[in-house]
Amino acid sequence: MSHQGQPDVEFTIDGRPFSTGDRTQPADALLRSAGLDPSNYDLAELRGNSPQPHRYADSDDVHIRPGARFVSIRHHADVA
Repeated sequence: MSHQGQPDVEFTIDGRPFSTGDRTQPADALLRSAGLDPSNYDLAELRGNSPQPHRYADSDDVHIRPGARFVSIRHHADVA
């Protein structure tokens, strides 16, 4: 249970299940909880039937809804 009396919310990152009582977290914290380095990945959310995921900046606060589906997007290395 969260500190606000709400039950934990379940969500996925890259298809792996997670749960938390803290329904609002920075995107970089969610990436770290999935074992990913925010300097190499961005967090994005799959919403409904939209073909494009909604991408978050590392410092963006993400509201985690029950059943939310997040994916990691690897940064492309700059080619010199």
